[in-house]
Amino acid sequence: MNRFSLRSAKLIGLISDTHGLIRPQALAALKGVDLIIHAGDIGKPEVLQGLEAIAPLIAIKGNVDQGAWAHSLPEFKTLKIGGARVFVIHNASDLDFNPAARGYQAVISGHSHKPLIVKRDGVLFVNPGSAGPRRFKLPIAVGRLHVQDLTVTAEIVYLEVQSY
Repeated sequence: MNRFSLRSAKLIGLISDTHGLIRPQALAALKGVDLIIHAGDIGKPEVLQGLEAIAPLIAIKGNVDQGAWAHSLPEFKTLKIGGARVFVIHNASDLDFNPAARGYQAVISGHSHKPLIVKRDGVLFVNPGSAGPRRFKLPIAVGRLHVQDLTVTAEIVYLEVQSY
């Protein structure tokens, strides 16, 4: 991330569970963000390349991310964005500590393919859903995280897509 500072990021694009599919609608929805976080189940390295063409990228490994290209991806990541502490993990069920007790303002996850924004114990939990192949009748979506000092808010962006 040459000359990019997490301290100056205000608008963060969130994406997860692409499973090798980089939809043009997802790229369009993420255009203009300061940073993109991919919360795992990337599927293939071309997804990362497509996202890096839009904004600086931080990605973690999901349970389907195998092969040499995925070995360097971390299982989770702690970020300081602006003044906010953000924890990124693929499956929120694997979280083995209390994020509020450790001073996190937000937890970003994926895995379930279900978009979610909920606040628990003062911590914002965000799952942008899946931007990859449709699973069951779940929506295709990405998210946006807004950071202003210690205040973190989020929104889900539902994508109009064909079912593939």
